[in-house]
Amino acid sequence: MKQICLLVLTIFLSNSAIAQKRADEEALHSNPKLVVGVVVDQMRYDYITRFYSKFGDGGFKRLVGKGFNFKNAHFNYIPTYTGPGHASVHTGATPESHGIIGNNWYNKFERESVYCAGDDSVEPVGTTSSAGKMSPHRMLTTTFADENRLHTQLKGKTIGVALKDRGSILPAGHAANAAYWFHGQVEGKWITSSYYRNDLPQWVKDFNASGKADSYFKTWEPLHDISTYTESGSDANEYEGGFRGQETAAFPYNLKDLSAKNGGYEIIKATPFGNSLTLDFALAAIDGEDLGQDEITDVLTLSFSSTDYVGHNFGVNSKEIEDTYLRLDQDIKRLLDALDEKVGKGNYTVFLTSDHGGVHVPSYLESVKIPAGYFDFGDYISSVEDFLLKRFGVDDIILNVSNNQLFFDYEKLLAEDISFEEVEEAIAHYSLQYEMINKVYTRSQLEATTFTRGMDALIDMGYHQKRSGDVILVLDPSVISYSRTGSTHGSGQNYDTHAPLILFGNGINQGSSAERVSITDIAPTISTLLGIPFPNGATGEPLLMAIEK
Repeated sequence: MKQICLLVLTIFLSNSAIAQKRADEEALHSNPKLVVGVVVDQMRYDYITRFYSKFGDGGFKRLVGKGFNFKNAHFNYIPTYTGPGHASVHTGATPESHGIIGNNWYNKFERESVYCAGDDSVEPVGTTSSAGKMSPHRMLTTTFADENRLHTQLKGKTIGVALKDRGSILPAGHAANAAYWFHGQVEGKWITSSYYRNDLPQWVKDFNASGKADSYFKTWEPLHDISTYTESGSDANEYEGGFRGQETAAFPYNLKDLSAKNGGYEIIKATPFGNSLTLDFALAAIDGEDLGQDEITDVLTLSFSSTDYVGHNFGVNSKEIEDTYLRLDQDIKRLLDALDEKVGKGNYTVFLTSDHGGVHVPSYLESVKIPAGYFDFGDYISSVEDFLLKRFGVDDIILNVSNNQLFFDYEKLLAEDISFEEVEEAIAHYSLQYEMINKVYTRSQLEATTFTRGMDALIDMGYHQKRSGDVILVLDPSVISYSRTGSTHGSGQNYDTHAPLILFGNGINQGSSAERVSITDIAPTISTLLGIPFPNGATGEPLLMAIEK
């Protein structure tokens, strides 16, 4: 009897040790079969709260109700553009480290403007257009997807999908199996580049031949009775751009009839149907690449770009924006339902965020007596050049002005024996007297000082010593250099930095927080969840309240 008791005790202790070991392993890391990183281009945080009552139960409401909702997540740098945004979300770093300082920027060494994803060393695949000459080579750091590839000995797949090339390429990272983007114009195809592979896989060829893109040449009209769209302004107003070939920027829009004057397939990208087409392709990618079908974690980076096109065209207060988000809500439901079916409930993790927000149309703000305006960079540049000529007796000191930054001609300054510091100080003092310029920063300031709060810190975190300019300008709040219709972005004001951040699924707690967090915290959080190294330039911290059990 005593021996039996000892045997039972031994078995019990052995089972307890096994159970504890499993618990320790689960505490160390989670193991979703698939991580889906969703970026909604130009999505302000308040779109969730503003349209919440109109959403269905299976899309945004499911994410918020069953996931962890960070209500006070911000981008912690300037400029808030698409390229830097997508890079920062997935690297956990800011432009200071990852080097994507804009969508385009002036390369002072080559004396030419470069595109964040452009790469003349690769060949287009799926098209003969230069739209396929793209890669992530200008991004200097890894993404969490790169680290997952390294950690799994390249067994975990990574696929990037977006209408925009930069929205697909930068999130997927350097070691991705493939990134695909949509080439519109007269082709209407999903393409890639030789950076990833030399031919399109059969599933992509089949999708391109399916006629799915053509099916969206239809009439865009409100999803619901437009009189119920009470969360946005009037349908026809002077603050919206609209499409060429239609007199008013008001529903309905016959895309087939308007396509000839609006870039052919490009018009689909500028409607909510571009998001639906993106999801169609992403679901085909899950099937075609067998994502989430084994125990080794795969990554799908998915960016919905059409929200940005609609926002730029119609503005953040438009009926078109409201309709776009109500339709996106349906696509989010379609995504989650498909993941439930294809990967299995509890087997995947999703995060949803944005790459930047967007400003209310300044001309609309002016109409309701809120300070706003439009800055003319052409006039400013002419004025500064006249000032420099009078002050130093030399013209063409400034080589380039882009992304609110001035780049000097160092060779000319050296040849004319003009002090660099004297020029930057003179421009800074002059610019601060200029209407609608709020702050000015110089290279000397940023290289000598580490800022820790406010706009100063945002400039600092977005400043890359080799790639950024010599003088940086910050405009007044709600002042933009843009057309008088539609919205844009790029500043460090809350309307551009405040973004949604929701985590959902495997390894994620249910809840919410109003604590201020940074978008750069996403990649370290997913890395912690997976038990993999942080991206090599990451400065964010894991959001433990969302993943600690």
